[in-house]
Amino acid sequence: MSMAEMDADAFRSGFVTFVGRPNVGKSTLMNALVGEKIAITSEKPQTTRRAIRGIVNRPGGQLIVVDTPGIHRPRTLLGQRLNDLVEDVLGDVDVIAFCAPATQEVGPGDRRIAQSLGGYPRARKIALVTKTDAATREQVTERLMEVDSLREDWDAVIPLSALTGAQLDVLVDELLALMPEGPKLYDDGVVTDESTDDRIAEIIREAALEGVRDELPHSIAVTIDDIEEREGGGLTDVYANIVVERDSQKAIIIGHRGSRLRDVGARARAQIEPLLGTRVFLKLHVRVAKEWQRDPKQLGRLGF
Repeated sequence: MSMAEMDADAFRSGFVTFVGRPNVGKSTLMNALVGEKIAITSEKPQTTRRAIRGIVNRPGGQLIVVDTPGIHRPRTLLGQRLNDLVEDVLGDVDVIAFCAPATQEVGPGDRRIAQSLGGYPRARKIALVTKTDAATREQVTERLMEVDSLREDWDAVIPLSALTGAQLDVLVDELLALMPEGPKLYDDGVVTDESTDDRIAEIIREAALEGVRDELPHSIAVTIDDIEEREGGGLTDVYANIVVERDSQKAIIIGHRGSRLRDVGARARAQIEPLLGTRVFLKLHVRVAKEWQRDPKQLGRLGF
């Protein structure tokens, strides 16, 4: 067997992260690659608040996809900490995939992010034009040309759709080819290293984000008090807090005579039950933590 054949047959593993402005489809793309919902998604910008890992297994390799918050101009201490988190991840991964949606012209924010990737020389870089299912052929062509011109060192420029799955196999093949040779980092069947508590908290937060407007999405956090399966199995009690910053926001989350909070609970429970494999009794409590996004102590208590 030749050296080239040996290299082609080698198992590859490593880390990739998607970067871009908020709401360019990074979390949706990770979920599509993993084949299971790991990261919550929302039309609200800056939905992702942690570095969430999803594992993609193929016969020839393993990709660990690190989903991160969108890079933005921070207005709060939380926003700054999210940007710092992204910087930490970018310094550690093997491949950085820059994302720009096919439906929007490349703007100053995209150019700033693409240029900043030069500060991470260790990582290989590729560019992705996302949401091609929602764009015309002319738009996709224009975006590919715009994105290609942002940097001279792209290893690949790929149009794709996480919604339809178009070109996802091409992306996986390209990413694995760029990864170093190495062993599996996670066992087969593992799709994330997120704890059950964290996944449930995120499911509840996603349900709470549905339909809220203005600044409220950024003010919502969720903590888990307890998860306990009742004797005999078949039913699990989940006690959680939805945290907001002001009394007026608490009233919005609860809704008229608790109607909105019941809707949040119903939407969340529908996703928690398949995750736990039991029926769920979900008890939600809404509490106020004044200006928690700007308070270092409150941020620490909430896990940021």
